[in-house]
Amino acid sequence: MTSQAVTTPRVALVTGTSSGIGAAVVKHFCELGHQVLAVDFNPSGKAVAEKAGAAFFEADLTDPNACRAAVADAVKRFGGVDILVNNAGIQHVASIETFPEEKWRQIMDLMLTAPFLLTQAAWPHMREKGWGRIVNVASIHAQVASPGKAAYISAKHGMIGLTKTAALEGGEQGITANAVCPAYVKTPLVDNQIADQAKLHGMDEQEVIEKVMLKQAAIKRLIEPEEVAQLVAYLASDAAGAVTGSSFNIDLGWTAH
Repeated sequence: MTSQAVTTPRVALVTGTSSGIGAAVVKHFCELGHQVLAVDFNPSGKAVAEKAGAAFFEADLTDPNACRAAVADAVKRFGGVDILVNNAGIQHVASIETFPEEKWRQIMDLMLTAPFLLTQAAWPHMREKGWGRIVNVASIHAQVASPGKAAYISAKHGMIGLTKTAALEGGEQGITANAVCPAYVKTPLVDNQIADQAKLHGMDEQEVIEKVMLKQAAIKRLIEPEEVAQLVAYLASDAAGAVTGSSFNIDLGWTAH
């Protein structure tokens, strides 16, 4: 099945949209005819959203009120929220012993609490229509761990729990919830990680890509954001109505070991 099965235009709210996976999802949704609100902390996301044909809402999603305001803005502009894609994320690489508490809390607020609050705020609009799609962009690090990423990995594991709970609660209301779990995608976030990992492991950046990032991968390349967007679009479509509570690995064969 492909996302081309989408026939009904929907209202979609996507977070973390100034680049990478989020920008690719926004572009793909607009091409499918959805009305899209792109939400990002970075004001440069406005030009990215508008180029794709989406509206833009600038928000720091570590602020609970900003999460609720983003949903309210989508409702005001488009009359509701049918699709929620929780994608916003940051990374910080440090050992547990040296990991800053404030960075831990920031990552949890952005990558676990914000998806919960956005889901909570969008839920009544989905329930009233009897149709909703929640797609949480997790990570292969929702399935496995790596050294130096305690907060990110904990938040992504938690996101799977939120996804499963939402699936069980939404089943009788026409609301599905699923997660996608990519390995390393060609994004600014990953570019920054390469430099951080090089420092952590005492390697040069090319060594990090080959010996750390792609060590477990059967397919030795980074993933394109558009590849993730295609799967997100399928999970957000009418065709995926029987799919809920699931996690889909796009991991280059990482977890086949």
